[in-house]
Amino acid sequence: MMETQKNNPLTRKQPTPPQWEVPSPPPVRDRLNLPPHWRMFIKVTLIGVLTLLLMIPMMMIENLISERERTAENATDEVHQKWSGSQTVLGPVLTIPFKDIVRMDSDGKTEKIISVINVLPETLEITGNIRTEELKRGLYEVVVYNSPIEMKGTFVLPEELNIPGGNLNDLQLDEAMINIGISDLRGIGEQITMTFGEQTLVFNPGIPHNQLLTSGVSCKADVHPLFNNGQTISFSVKLQLRGSESLYFAPLGKTTSVALTSDCRTPSFNGAFLPDHRDVTDTGFTSEWKVMHLNRNYPQALSENNWNDEVIKSVFGVDMLMPVQHYQKSMRSVKYAMLIILLTFVVSFFVEVLQKKQVHPLQYLLIGLALCLFYSLLISISEHTGFTTAYTVAS
Repeated sequence: MMETQKNNPLTRKQPTPPQWEVPSPPPVRDRLNLPPHWRMFIKVTLIGVLTLLLMIPMMMIENLISERERTAENATDEVHQKWSGSQTVLGPVLTIPFKDIVRMDSDGKTEKIISVINVLPETLEITGNIRTEELKRGLYEVVVYNSPIEMKGTFVLPEELNIPGGNLNDLQLDEAMINIGISDLRGIGEQITMTFGEQTLVFNPGIPHNQLLTSGVSCKADVHPLFNNGQTISFSVKLQLRGSESLYFAPLGKTTSVALTSDCRTPSFNGAFLPDHRDVTDTGFTSEWKVMHLNRNYPQALSENNWNDEVIKSVFGVDMLMPVQHYQKSMRSVKYAMLIILLTFVVSFFVEVLQKKQVHPLQYLLIGLALCLFYSLLISISEHTGFTTAYTVAS
């Protein structure tokens, strides 16, 4: 009985099968057959190569920003062409032509001199109130302005009045004209009139004698009291002027005073002279200039035609600027993009080394592409919402 149970295969104890252990994978060093410092060197090299490759999409993003900025500039120029451009006001100037003056040239031949003399004001006071407004062209905002300008002053006969080859009798006083230089005549909003002594003058477009001023308005004036009796003639003229970007003046008076007020919060004072007093607040600015004739490089009476450049060099005024546009801010951000990408890669690399966790090079690439995507979103969103909101959303 016992023997039968022992030989019975059903009751016989089966041998325990051997337990096979799954071998652990060989260490990385064994697979690559490289020491740790070589593996680290290769990883750093790959990170450097990825950083250089990411410069390609960042350069494309910079080109995109430049293209969008050029589009905005074209829209701005189109608005300026329809409204009015930057304005430079020169004058008023008293222009008197000569009679025919004959002189001898170097070859012994006689020639006629037909020219003019430009008499500048003794005093010139300019006041203006620049009221800005924003016009939209698609996505873009363009700053333009309307400005009532009042010019007051006096004319006297300059002591340094010199007529080459002639004298005061050679002046055609009946042809004397008052000229006011205005760089863009489209900006004139109302008829221009002047009180000149006891006269009321009405201006017409164009400057017949354009040796000094090339664009503006002019009218004839009776200047006999100025030359015959040596009187001082006062004048007053008002301009309703509109323009864009900037407003400049020339210090044509022996003493020139300019006082401007505006609701523009971001002015930039430029030109040959900065204001003696300025006050910029959140509601606008006020500024005052005072320029003497000793501060410029031309006299009170200009009898030659080579003073135009000197007059242009002496202009001063203010630029009405918008706050830094989002394209400029985006471009500044992109300039630091490679630094941000490299810093992110360095942080990831040190986390990998210190915590001994492998980060695949493809993951580094995805991190860099995500940062590139951030700058792309920043550009597109900022055109609609502004830079700060776009930065938050893109992040």
